[in-house]
Order: sequence, then C-alpha cells, then structure tokens
Amino acid sequence: MCHYCGCREIPLIKEFIAEHDQVKDLAGDAERAFDRGETARVRELVRAMATILQAHWRGEEDGLFAVMRGDPEYADYIAALMREHRELAELLDTADPDDAADRKKLFEAFDELHHHIAKEEDGLFPASLTALSGEEWNRSIAAWRAAHPDRDPDPDEAGQLPG
Repeated sequence: MCHYCGCREIPLIKEFIAEHDQVKDLAGDAERAFDRGETARVRELVRAMATILQAHWRGEEDGLFAVMRGDPEYADYIAALMREHRELAELLDTADPDDAADRKKLFEAFDELHHHIAKEEDGLFPASLTALSGEEWNRSIAAWRAAHPDRDPDPDEAGQLPG
C-alpha cells in the first residue's frame, strides 16, 4: 500500500479509502460467517456491502473516474475498473449463499475485491494528484456529495484541494 505521494490526505480520497475499508471488513465478516455456516448473516453482510458500494461507485464513476477517463492515458484503466464494479454488483445482487457454486463465486469476488481496491488506491488515486486541476477536483467532490447526500468529506478539510 502506497503512503508516499500524499493522496491519502486528500479528503475525497480519504472517503473513498474509508469506504474500501468498510467493504473489506464486511467481506471478511462474511467469510467468517460462511465458516460458521451462518448463511442468513452472510446475506445481511452482502446486502450491506452492496449498499455501501452502490454509493461508493456512483461517487467514483460520476466524479473522479468521469474526469480522469477524459485523458486517453487513463481511459482503458478506468473502463476496466468500471467493468469490475458491474460484475461485482451483479454477483452481490444475485448470489445465493446457500448455493455451493455461488459461495465459491463470492469467495473469489472477495479476493478479487482486494486486487481491485489496490488498482484504485495504488494506481489511480496517486495519479489523480497530478492529473486533476482544481476545477476537476471540485467536480469530483460534487459527484461524491451527490452520491452521499447525507455525508460530507471531512468538513474541516473539504475545501482544501491539492496543489
């Protein structure tokens, strides 16, 4: 995990990372619930993941991703991330924890989720520091706020943009 570039100090990126951490924790809880045979609990945890990810992805895709994919250097990378969002959303919406094949798919998806998050946190987020202008950061933050109408990035830092 990168801690060198400073992107983790940007309020918007902090929010994305906090959401990543919440979802990783829920995935770990779901794996432990599977081990205990608590499929009802797994269903609850998968629904919670889907709820968090729905707002998270909307904030990313309508904001940071939308701004950065305008640059051909990032377009394919972002398109792949968005495909992964759709695939995981589909699985979370349709998987039956009582079905052995779906359980296997969920475990694989939880593992892939860690790789997906690393692509964002160690690749795209650091790149955003040099790729985005002040206006583009404002657009990205506005999209995150629209996806999270009941929350705001750290109010003491929300107006502090990079550069």
